[in-house]
Amino acid sequence: MTEPVPTLHFTDPTVLVTLTGPDQSGVTTRLFADLAPFGVEVIDIEQLVVRGRLILSALLTVPDDMAGLEATVNAVGASFGLEVTVEHGTGDNRARRVGRSQVVVLGAPLRPAAMAALAQRIKDDGGNIDRIVRMARYPVTAIRMEVSGADPDQLQADLAAVAYEQGVDVAVQENGILRHAQRLVVMDVDSTLIQGEVIEMIAAHAGCEDEVARITESAMRGELDFAESLLARVALLEGVEAASLDAVYDSLAYAPGARTMIRTLKRLGYKFALVSGGFTHIIEKIADELGIDYYAANELEVVDGRLTGRVVGRIVDRAGKAESLRAFAEEARIPVKNTVAIGDGANDLDMLAAAGLGIAFNAKPVVRDQARTSVNVPYLDAIIYLLGITREEVEAADAAD
Repeated sequence: MTEPVPTLHFTDPTVLVTLTGPDQSGVTTRLFADLAPFGVEVIDIEQLVVRGRLILSALLTVPDDMAGLEATVNAVGASFGLEVTVEHGTGDNRARRVGRSQVVVLGAPLRPAAMAALAQRIKDDGGNIDRIVRMARYPVTAIRMEVSGADPDQLQADLAAVAYEQGVDVAVQENGILRHAQRLVVMDVDSTLIQGEVIEMIAAHAGCEDEVARITESAMRGELDFAESLLARVALLEGVEAASLDAVYDSLAYAPGARTMIRTLKRLGYKFALVSGGFTHIIEKIADELGIDYYAANELEVVDGRLTGRVVGRIVDRAGKAESLRAFAEEARIPVKNTVAIGDGANDLDMLAAAGLGIAFNAKPVVRDQARTSVNVPYLDAIIYLLGITREEVEAADAAD
């Protein structure tokens, strides 16, 4: 039978030992090996290395021979050329306050003024930054801050305003066990997963690209009803050979980092869905190529090998995208709270609002202003940093594959 671990009370004396200086192999081993004879309990350890500079802290119970412990720790520090501090106190670390959040900052570049403004806003909202770690250095700098004491929803709203002023992107997610659960990622396709708009590429074959582009732009800004604008654009495609759709697919270019994001998250068991106002002939080929689990899109009517200028069946519009997200989440048996939606246009807004994490990706201003989270760098794999995955982990996984 194992013996119960003694309870540490807030009034019990403790000692914090910290070593700082140039990082070297063997420091941690030597410190704890030399502390072993004193019979102390290790309550907490934190170690950080930044560009070769080490910070190693150990919170310990107080031994009978406190003077001997201090002398031993100082000897360890001297042998490695490290500065040593020994601080006396009581109890464990102060409990983190309620309202725990993960705040991820993306910058290209990330400037000191932006970090200062974000830190001040966190403080003004009653929050405390408990820990800061770097998620990535390229193609963007990504920093994660663990924050407690501030309401996550209020923090998201306030930091979004600061981020816009400072030219950086910020995402706030409430901390909790669900953050580690399997997720469903639902993506728009045109100008999100791929570069450009498919309907405009098809329109190039009909000689009406400029006219279609004008209608598309108005719809994405929210100036036109999507369904109405779709029917108007499709009508202009009447007579185009259906074979041109294959040529359009062959010419598609994915957003930078798209394959990396999908490959990385699928390794972790994530599911993917495409929900598009585009067309099934293209979308099903993309889904097959990238290993996408689900998709919903519009179907163009084809008669005698040519487009008729009409759509078959129900139109996947703004409301339809949100409905598809919920349906795919149910089919995948993943709670809607654990869905991630990514889009750029006004017809994506309901989907972004319905998801647990809705991300406006290089979005139109009307979308960026209404979405809870925006990413305004051109790299789709920046999304993985918002989910707690570092660039180093991605590279290690790729190397091991």
